[in-house]
Amino acid sequence: MKKLPLFMLFLEPLSAIAGVDDCMTRTTVPDEKLTLPQVIELGLCRNPQTTASYLSYESARLSKNANYASYLPSVSVGANASLPYRNKQWGDWSYGASLSASYLIFDFGKRLADLNQSAAAWRATGFEYDETVQNYIYGVIGSYYSLLNANADVESAQMLRDVAQTARDTANKKFKAGVVAKADVLKADTTLASRDLDLERAKNNREIAKGNLLTKLSFPADQDIQIADLPSEIGTPQETKSLDELFEQAQKTRPDLLRATANKDAAWHRRNSVFLSNLPSISASGSVSWNDTPSETYGAGDDKISGSIGIRASMPLFAGFANLYNARAASVNYDRAIEQVRSTQDNATLDIYTAYNNYKTAQTVLKQTETLLKSATESERVTAGMYKVGRATMLDWQTAQSELVSAEKQNNAAKYDLFVKRAAVALAVGELKAEMDMGEENAK
Repeated sequence: MKKLPLFMLFLEPLSAIAGVDDCMTRTTVPDEKLTLPQVIELGLCRNPQTTASYLSYESARLSKNANYASYLPSVSVGANASLPYRNKQWGDWSYGASLSASYLIFDFGKRLADLNQSAAAWRATGFEYDETVQNYIYGVIGSYYSLLNANADVESAQMLRDVAQTARDTANKKFKAGVVAKADVLKADTTLASRDLDLERAKNNREIAKGNLLTKLSFPADQDIQIADLPSEIGTPQETKSLDELFEQAQKTRPDLLRATANKDAAWHRRNSVFLSNLPSISASGSVSWNDTPSETYGAGDDKISGSIGIRASMPLFAGFANLYNARAASVNYDRAIEQVRSTQDNATLDIYTAYNNYKTAQTVLKQTETLLKSATESERVTAGMYKVGRATMLDWQTAQSELVSAEKQNNAAKYDLFVKRAAVALAVGELKAEMDMGEENAK
């Protein structure tokens, strides 16, 4: 079964949102915690760029339907009324009406070529809409994970600030007991102040990330939005596919590849249409008319109804070489479309190769940062215990805390970077719809 374009898959859910939640006209973000698929659907319902792209697709569809008119008869009706003036005198009114019809019988397939061209152009516009939607979804995914990363950084900064507060309280108690020097308290105060600064920076970064996501959803950046976190255990069909399988899949689902192919087909049909326009065409025509002319008018006659039927053949002979140059231009445009397909395929291959390797690297980095975080957490815990019993210095504890800060940030960044890299693979293949479905399953 032929795979439906991505835009067809989104029509139903978008209609449901618009009808039930009134998402297009609402001015505030929903109060409930939103999952990634819910955020994307909300954004697609409100985003003006994807809406404009969809309207372009609709315009192309209607233009394609207009080409069916060449397979139907052309019918026209007319009416007239006249008052003659001659020899400085006005005559009597005369009236008339006419009905004429014509039908193209044979044109060597030109109208079929025109129809096929418009149909290919319509498909190309549909795939362009697909690409617009997928690029928008990818941008929302990046902003969504950036906000989750910012939330995680705030939580980590708060946790590390609590650790620094514990270190400061411990150093102060030991100083009052005369076990350590005042320098330990001062070092702990410095570390605590640094952690307070890190916490404020993390909160500021979270506000910026939240504003970016709200802007993509066409809401004011100063509103609030609650989003659901995703599990650390993730899976996707792209993880088990080889590069060759991804390349093969992209030929079927990547919008720019499909658009380039549709544009090539349109150029091919356009070339044929221009060539066929130089060949004869045969049409049938018929007309019937009614005239009520005063009898005293010269040549009026007694019959008021007249008509005719006929066959007409026509063929262009000379138009200032315009037909020749148009045919050559159409042929060149077709050759250009072929080269554009090749260029798009090369770009798609590079995109998939890059995204695939970035994703594999992100998987490795995440595992390494998890090991680093586990080690840094244990090191800080052991060093804290050693300091409390006098077997480590405040400098040792500060060093362990600094390593824990670095490990926390790296792990947070690696975790959500993996999600973005996975989405990049789906974007490169043209399967972001599958990525959304996977995200919805993981959120359950």
